[in-house]
Amino acid sequence: MKSGHGDEASSRRRYGMYIDGEWTDSAGGEKMGVVNPATEETIATVPKGNRQDVKRAIEAALRAQPHWEELSPVQRAAYLHRIAELIRRDREDLAEVLTSEQGKPLYEARLEVDGAAANFEYYAEFARRIEGDVLPGDSPRQTVLILRLPIGVVGSITPWNFPSATVARKLAPALITGNTVVTKPSSNTPLSTLELARIAQEAGLPKGVLNVVIGSGSDVGDELVNNDSTGLVTMTGSTEAGKKIMERASNHLAKLILELGGKAPLIVWEDADIEWALRCALWARFWNCGQTCICSERMYVDRRIKESFVKSFVSLAKDLRVGPPTADGTDLGPMVSSQERGTAEGFVETAKEEGGRILSGGSRPPGTAKGWFFEPTVIDGLSQDSRLVQEEIFGPVVPVLGVDDFDQAIELANDSKYGLASYVFTKDNNRIMNAMHRIKFGECYVNQVGPEQLQGAHTGFRQTGVGAEGSRYGLECYTQLKTCYVDWSDRPLIPYLFPYRDKGSR
Repeated sequence: MKSGHGDEASSRRRYGMYIDGEWTDSAGGEKMGVVNPATEETIATVPKGNRQDVKRAIEAALRAQPHWEELSPVQRAAYLHRIAELIRRDREDLAEVLTSEQGKPLYEARLEVDGAAANFEYYAEFARRIEGDVLPGDSPRQTVLILRLPIGVVGSITPWNFPSATVARKLAPALITGNTVVTKPSSNTPLSTLELARIAQEAGLPKGVLNVVIGSGSDVGDELVNNDSTGLVTMTGSTEAGKKIMERASNHLAKLILELGGKAPLIVWEDADIEWALRCALWARFWNCGQTCICSERMYVDRRIKESFVKSFVSLAKDLRVGPPTADGTDLGPMVSSQERGTAEGFVETAKEEGGRILSGGSRPPGTAKGWFFEPTVIDGLSQDSRLVQEEIFGPVVPVLGVDDFDQAIELANDSKYGLASYVFTKDNNRIMNAMHRIKFGECYVNQVGPEQLQGAHTGFRQTGVGAEGSRYGLECYTQLKTCYVDWSDRPLIPYLFPYRDKGSR
């Protein structure tokens, strides 16, 4: 079975799933194609797994976990460092694979691959910093030790928008803490995960420590979540998918890390550095063709500057170059699928019906008969309760609303069922502190934009999910606590053991 670097024609590579250290077909023999969103051509064939494949992968992870846990964190870190080295060695090839299956410009793909390597390096450095506690007991010569231990088998479900960085952000903390992993990538973008498995194999990662099964959420994902041997499920995806996972995982009370929907507000006040705010707002909305969980999905602009700000923002949006993601100078590649583009088009049509005015974009770029391209779109004239302001769109479309005072801006920003990222542009320190404390989102970017940094906790409020990724807080989510009470005195001193009649009046 060939991995991504087989001897078949480069125009259509043939991949296998990675289970127990081997490349393999699915138990049912089914296959599926991976389509380039810029050309609509099938670029690779991968196995379509089923429940039997998931069970086989989980069994392999269960067998491998005790030995993996027995290694010291420093020994495990050596594998992570080696994986990072190989990712950097293959940076250009990995970026090309990522662009071919996801559609983002090569420049962004290279940055994402760098981010994947950085995740492995960052968590490898925790080898000597997986911390518990040593506390005094209630009696003399007693010690209380709180240990952080691995959970066991981690089920990882990753999305299509960042198929390289997201899987790395889940694998690295899971592995350094002694867990083994079965991961299910998106069926739209499985190649980046399979390439990472190839690199892990070359790095010498013991068989069964990492397993990759490709398939549908209703089959592969459901078995991964429902299986009693899955101790933790970490998933990045939609809120609706997260709710289903939470329900199914409750059958055996698996731990959960869920990073779900987002509807990031971006507030621009009249005292901000307007030129900088414009550039940041452009990136925050249209990065990765708007298919980013922390993208700005609604803009609230001080009404005193709204007209001039919107005029400049629209001009910048119209200057963005939409085209082949492999071409020099492309700013926006295609959306990941025809379904996602159709969703964006539906939002635009609804916005028109609700009184929205299309200031730029709103349709497919002229001259793009092939590929799932969509123009950067700016819409004015919508109300707070409109669909585009309230629902996550995950595409290059943004509404702009005017606000009269800063308190109103915060109130409208918080008016969302989601709570992942937020943006504020102002030079006033009082407003900055006000926003930091009152905007109810897990991340607040003040006078700057993302992406999030490794040392920051990537987490959210409300229906954005549970748990955290990144930082030591994310690391701790992949562990379970164990408290040990140790009496090391010559003669135990606990006074309340049976029989009570011997205790007298003590």
